[in-house]
Amino acid sequence: MSNNVRLKEMDEKKLEEELKKIWNETPVSHSENEKEASWESFQSKAFTPKKSKFKVWQFAAAAVLLFGIAGSVFFYNSNPLQNDLLLTSTVVENTTSIVKTVMLPDSSKVELNANSKITYASNFAVNRKIEIEGEAFFKVKKDKKHPFQVLCNDITTTVLGTSFIVKEHTENGTVVELYEGSVQINIKNQDKKWILEPGDKFIYGQKIASITDFNRFTDFDNEKLSAVVAYIQTSYGYKVTIPSEYLEKPITIRINKKEDLKDLVQLLAEMYNLNFEINEELKEITFQ
Repeated sequence: MSNNVRLKEMDEKKLEEELKKIWNETPVSHSENEKEASWESFQSKAFTPKKSKFKVWQFAAAAVLLFGIAGSVFFYNSNPLQNDLLLTSTVVENTTSIVKTVMLPDSSKVELNANSKITYASNFAVNRKIEIEGEAFFKVKKDKKHPFQVLCNDITTTVLGTSFIVKEHTENGTVVELYEGSVQINIKNQDKKWILEPGDKFIYGQKIASITDFNRFTDFDNEKLSAVVAYIQTSYGYKVTIPSEYLEKPITIRINKKEDLKDLVQLLAEMYNLNFEINEELKEITFQ
């Protein structure tokens, strides 16, 4: 029998004796430190230690990766939108003279005014931050886990689900007009926050912030239905066809100036028991 075989048998016998010794011991209460020391002692006797395959350069690579992640997080927190936009972004610009409707990835809607532009990150569904130049109306889909933020100059408008207008560089400064829901306004390098309610108009210019009221409704008090038809054609840009006998009928109604067109048309159809059809391609509404 070779020396290697004898040595192996001795090692196995020694291991068996160690295990048997532990098995036959009377259980006693030990502290966690004593248990750990006992296990380490047994492990060092029973098993031959192996060299780690994790090399020094791997520690260095891990350190670089950690630094890169930490650096990204810090930069992201310092300017959440800008960091993402530097990586990858979507830009929508309206160079026409009419309002352009834009559907965002989260199904929120933007009515982008002429000579205006919006920019948002490619991961918008979970990072709902959008930068605006010019003027736009936002109708935001509710998502409590992902607040919707609009950045315009030094102002950040944060919402969960609402409709509002942001105007850049008006005569008075940057303006936010709230139609529905509620929004929070933050100004860069200021701790104060402003909470707007429907009908509030926030103005920030010359380093001064103020809130006033604005009229967000158009009222028709016992007027002819023809006046509402004219309002729809002027405000929404759709041609409206309705049986002539209804045009003289009286109507009293309050319309949110940013009311969804389909909701308004459906309301009128229910009031007068009419059917309707909206042709988006021709921009025509037909009641019958």
